[in-house]
Amino acid sequence: MNQSNFQIIFNQLRTFLKKHENELIVKTDSEATYYLDSERVFQKNNKPYFFGSVSIKKNYVSYYLMPVYVFPELLDHISPELKKRMQGKSCFNFKTNDEELFEELGELTDQSFERFKKEGMI
Repeated sequence: MNQSNFQIIFNQLRTFLKKHENELIVKTDSEATYYLDSERVFQKNNKPYFFGSVSIKKNYVSYYLMPVYVFPELLDHISPELKKRMQGKSCFNFKTNDEELFEELGELTDQSFERFKKEGMI
């Protein structure tokens, strides 16, 4: 897989996060990384809540979604195919374009945003 294909994947995944940027803080917006924090601060470390990011790596594109780490029940209904893309508790890795999985990840991102908002983390 070449970097131009990774750029296509990155651009598509970035749209899922970007649609929420008006209520979050854009920490990084480059050709290879897009990163969002909340304005709210975690009391234990006095740092903003991390919401999510997408980043082009050497061999894949990574998509981090912190609400699924904080609220793992958000993952209860994801497909086995999307689950296979998980690395750790809150990261999804992609090497190829997969419209169905991207659509599912977009929906999960929206649900995650609503959950963070409901919990006062945004």
